[in-house]
Parts: sequence; structure tokens; C-alpha cells
Amino acid sequence: MNGTIMSATPAMNSSEPVIAAGPTAVAAAPRRRRAFVPLEPVGAQARWMLGLGFFVVFVVVWGFFTLGGFVSPTFLASPVTMVKEGISLFTEFNFLHDIGMTVWRVFGGFVLAAVVAVPLGIAMGTWKGVEAFFEPFVSFCRYLPASAFIPLLILWAGIGEAQKLLVIFIGSVFQITLMVAVTVGSARRDLVEAACTLGARSSGIVMRVLIPGAAPGIAETLRLVLGWAWTYVIVAELIGSSSGIGHMITDSQALLNTGQIIFGIIVIGVIGLVSDFAFKAINRRLFAWSTI
Repeated sequence: MNGTIMSATPAMNSSEPVIAAGPTAVAAAPRRRRAFVPLEPVGAQARWMLGLGFFVVFVVVWGFFTLGGFVSPTFLASPVTMVKEGISLFTEFNFLHDIGMTVWRVFGGFVLAAVVAVPLGIAMGTWKGVEAFFEPFVSFCRYLPASAFIPLLILWAGIGEAQKLLVIFIGSVFQITLMVAVTVGSARRDLVEAACTLGARSSGIVMRVLIPGAAPGIAETLRLVLGWAWTYVIVAELIGSSSGIGHMITDSQALLNTGQIIFGIIVIGVIGLVSDFAFKAINRRLFAWSTI
């Protein structure tokens, strides 16, 4: 016994990994590389630090090339110039109004799309006959770019708010419909069969089994498509618009003001990021039992 203990002592003092020195040492070895274990979760503080770290590195590299004179200001403004132009947008050009108009258009068109698409997607995922009737058309429209409808929408609805809401609606409704149908259609068969065995009717199965089971997935679908809606609104505002972030970007492009263009892009990203975090927080509160 003494010989075994003495022979293990040098191995513990060496730099080689300990394998036969007991269960405590073996279990302690992987903890040193915990951050590099596949699918190992990262703490909240570390996640925030890593996320902010990337933005810091990005701004440093951006400033190095622009402030160092490697890139012409005509093609890319420096971070300092971008901040100055952003301040002038708020103080001189009422940019807050443009932001409000863009946010209204995004959420207005998105809500309209969700009101139509979610019930239709639930019906398609629940009843295969409904799915067979609608899916070819929905799949066909899903591949059509929303920007291709802008000339027609201008003819039909003019260049007012209705046209911009319809662009976002068309770009979102078919995506939501198909994704919701897939989510509802992938419900666990054993739960449906158990409900049937207990005497549940079709309406009861839909309301008590399918919809509650698919609700977290539907909420996640809405969160993802909301991000796509932001791309559609900018396209809608680039043509025939007198307000909005897209309109400001178009005017700045005509003046070769890259500082304002970059600031507008960053504002869109910040608003989208805030809305995404808000959506996640609401989903976690509503569906705390879900793993999504």
C-alpha cells in the first residue's frame, strides 16, 4: 500500500496529465478546459463579455483603417465621423421621426402577417387536407422576393403607408405560415393518441394538445421572422418614401455621406437587437417550461 502511494506521488508533481491517481484527479482534469467542451454552456457574464468583445475589436479595426488613412473617407467614414454625423441627424434632421416611422411600419406589417399566417399555419399543420390545398401556393410564394412586388404595390396602393405595410406583409406572411405549419405538424403522436383514447374531440385535441405543444415553437418562429421584416422595410423605404431610415440612407448616398449611411445601418441593428432580446425575454416568461 505504501509503495503504491509513493509511486503515485511523482506523477502528481509532474506536468503530465494524471490518469491513475484516483477518481478525484481524473474528474478535475476536464474542468481546466471546460470552455472548450463541445456544447458546454457559457455563463451569462462570460457571454456578455465575449459578445461585447467582438464589437470592441470590430470598432478598433475599423478605426485603424479609417483614421490611419488606409481607406478614403469618401468610401468609409471613421467611427468618430460616424458619431458626429449621427448627432447631427438627431439635432438637425429630426431623425427620431424617421426611426419612429420605420418601427411603426415594421411592427404594423409584421402584426398583420402574424394575424393571417399563424391561424393558417395551425390549420395546415393540423389537417392534412388543408395542408395539401395551401402548401403548394404558400411554398411557391415563399420564394418570391418581396421587393419584386414593389412596382405592383405602388400601382395598387400608391406610395403611402399601405404600400410599405404590404411589402412587409408579403415578405413575412408566407414564411410564418409554412414554419408554423411545420411546427404544429411535428407534434408528438403519442400525445394526440392519448387524447383520443381519453375521449377528446378534434377541437379539444387542437386547443389542448397541438396549440399548447407548438406555442413555444410558434413564438420562436415569430421572433426569427421579425428580423427578416427589418430587411423588407428598408427595401420599401428606398423607393417612393419621404420618411424612415431607408429614406435617410438614400438621401445620404446621394450626398456621399457614408457617416450617416453607417449610422443608419447601426441604428437598424441596435433596434433589431433590442427587439430580439425583448422577444426572447417574453418567450422565456411565457414558456418557462420549454427548452427552446
